[in-house]
Formats: sequence, C-alpha cells, structure tokens
Amino acid sequence: MSGRADRPDRLRVAVAAPLSDENRARVQELEPRVDLVVDRDLLPPMRWPADFAGDPDWRRTEDQQRSYEAVIDSADVLYGIPDVDPGALARAVRANPRLRWVHTMAAGGGGQVKAAGLTDAELRRVHFTTSAGVHGRPLAEFAVFGVLAGAKDLPRLNRQQRDHTWSGRWTMGQVHRQTVLLLGLGGIGRKVAEALHALGATVIGTSRRDVGVPGVTTVVHPDRITDVAPTIDAVVNTLPGTDATEHLVGKRFFDALRPGATLVNVGRGSVVDEAALLDALDSGRVGFAALDVFETEPLPARSPLWGHNRVLVSPHTAALDAAEDRLIAELFAANATRLLDGHDLINRVDTVEFY
Repeated sequence: MSGRADRPDRLRVAVAAPLSDENRARVQELEPRVDLVVDRDLLPPMRWPADFAGDPDWRRTEDQQRSYEAVIDSADVLYGIPDVDPGALARAVRANPRLRWVHTMAAGGGGQVKAAGLTDAELRRVHFTTSAGVHGRPLAEFAVFGVLAGAKDLPRLNRQQRDHTWSGRWTMGQVHRQTVLLLGLGGIGRKVAEALHALGATVIGTSRRDVGVPGVTTVVHPDRITDVAPTIDAVVNTLPGTDATEHLVGKRFFDALRPGATLVNVGRGSVVDEAALLDALDSGRVGFAALDVFETEPLPARSPLWGHNRVLVSPHTAALDAAEDRLIAELFAANATRLLDGHDLINRVDTVEFY
C-alpha cells in the first residue's frame, strides 16, 4: 500500500471540523499552497479544546446542510471527518471523486474510518491520517499519575481522609523499584516509557516487531504478556482498539498478575475486558485501576466501575491539552507539504487493521 500521491500544485481543503482563525492562519503560514474553504456558520461551536464534534444541540438548517456538503464535495482534502460521523465520511468519499486525503482529528481515527464501511477501491483512492503523537505527553503524564497513585495507595489515602482516620504508618510502593509492563510502543508508548524510565522504573514493552526503544529494557510480543504478568507491579495500556487488541487484557492475564498490581488505561477501552477487570479488582489481583477510556463511552451509569473504591474514572479527558488544536493544525500543515511535494504522509491509517 503506497503512501504517495500524484503531486498537485495546490490543495483545496474543506474544513469539516471547527478551526479557529488563529489556527487557520497558522496552517496557511506553514503551507501557503493550501486553500482552506471554511464557513464557521456551518460548523458547531466547540465547548472545549479539541471538541471537534461540537455542541450536540447545534443543528444546521436544510440549506446549511446542503451548503456544507457542497463545500465538502468540492475539495481535494478534508480537515476532519464531517460531523465526526462515519456515515457522513462514507457519503463524502462516494460523492466526491476528486477527494484524495482525509485528516481525522483523533489519534485513534482508524476506528472511524473502519466504521465508514468503505470499499477496498475507496480505501486505495483516499488517504487517511490521524493526529497520533499530538497527545503523547499529556497521556504520558496521566500514565505516570496512575502508576504513582497505585504505588502510593491513593484509594487508602482517600478512604482514610474521608473517614478522618489517622492510621499507623505504612510502607508505600516505590516506583523506582517497580517493573511496569507497557502495552504498545507507538508515539504515546514511547513518551510513557521515557517518563517512567526517568522515575527509575524498569519498563517491559510490547511490540510485534523487534524494536529498540529508549527507556525500555525488554520487548516482548503481545502474545507473551501473560508470561511476564507475575513479574510486574503495574501495566499501562496505550494500544489502539483493533480486532487484534480486543480484550488482550483479560481473565488469563489478570489471573497471572502479581497481586495488588496497578492498571492504567490511556489507549482504548476495548483492550481491557471490564468484566474480568472487576473480578480482578474484587480478588485483589488488581490493587488500583486508573481508567481514562472504557469499552462503552460515556461510561454507563450502571457500571460498577463508578462506585468501586479502587478505581479512578476519568471521562476520556487525559489527552486534552490547551495546545492540542494548534498541534493538530501544525501536523496537518506538515502533511499537506508532504502531499504537495510527493512524499509519504505521516500517521497513515493502516486500512487492514485500522489504526
């Protein structure tokens, strides 16, 4: 599967997701050969940084919807998946034979592309890229926070403070003496490895390939994670949600864990079998879980994870950073330059496994 395209002279880019005037100017400063077509009246207002779906109560009129689709159907490139809707993406690809590239805003945009149900011919015609790498440092900080919280027994501290209990002293875990299993050594995983290594932790990474990563002492195939489970104090997931990773962290893995281990999930919720996780929490195999992603989002009100005293629930917000919109715009501009100059695009979606 080639990452190259015929070299155009300019790119007509339909802005299908909210883009501030400042970031619009930044894209055109970095790549003047891009023509951004944007009508802010056709885009939903953002509620927070990187809120590319926008206010869910906002609606276009019928005339506005026709105008929005007309802009999309006239473009070489889409900045964002229209309305973050796989169905709208499929419509755009099929209605516009000149479309050659779609930049999805999420790091895990491959899942949205898969959900669009495009044909092999359509997947060959249109390049898809993600914003992977933009979220690395914020997610690495959350991962470190979760590992530290487990080591220092945050649930016990919270419980004792709530109950006004001044207990006897106890020995806390020391991250610099711990071994952490890091699932995934992509852009996010490498930042997590760097941060954990800086704290003195021993990091075991997973990869299907023979790779060397700074801060990682050992790399094992994902099929071997149960083999190393008895030796680790914490596990951090950074993997995307694919058929190959679904429930990779399940009952067999939890049963092999050293009792009291910490679990942090900043990848995708589908990687962790939540029913098996709850059993592991109740049995003490998992002593603490810091979760930013879940199998179903928003997390259903009936989920036992909400009320579990050894679980920290974060509403998929660990990656959010005030600089995110600018960083995505700069990544897009860099890829626009690569496309115009006939080079491979960064962060191409694998249209076999969709990550």
